[in-house]
Amino acid sequence: MAEENTGLTKGLLIGFLAGGIVGAITALLYAPKSGRELRADIKRKASDLAEEASEHIHTARAKTTDIINEGKERSDQLIADAREKAESILGSAEKVLTGIRERASEEPGRVKSAFRAGVEAYKAEKDRSRS
Repeated sequence: MAEENTGLTKGLLIGFLAGGIVGAITALLYAPKSGRELRADIKRKASDLAEEASEHIHTARAKTTDIINEGKERSDQLIADAREKAESILGSAEKVLTGIRERASEEPGRVKSAFRAGVEAYKAEKDRSRS
């Protein structure tokens, strides 16, 4: 979108300049003046057009700078949002991993207890069958 806007602005600026130059030269050539007066008028009009062009260029540069700054601000905000979301996801993942680690550390104890209970039940049954 910025490229379209820049192209439109550039085309508009060129159109104004070209139209102004052609109009000024046409008006000066058809005016009933001497050569010296005509050259002075052309010089003055050229100076005026150069000044207008300079103003348009200054305005276009200012708008371009504003657009670039706005784009930078938007990209900075997007990066900040992405960082925040990534940190949130990492925090959630850490909580899940902590829960898994806690459960995993409890399982060996439960397995050992179950195995011991099984061994004791086996011994008790073996003793009972001998008697």
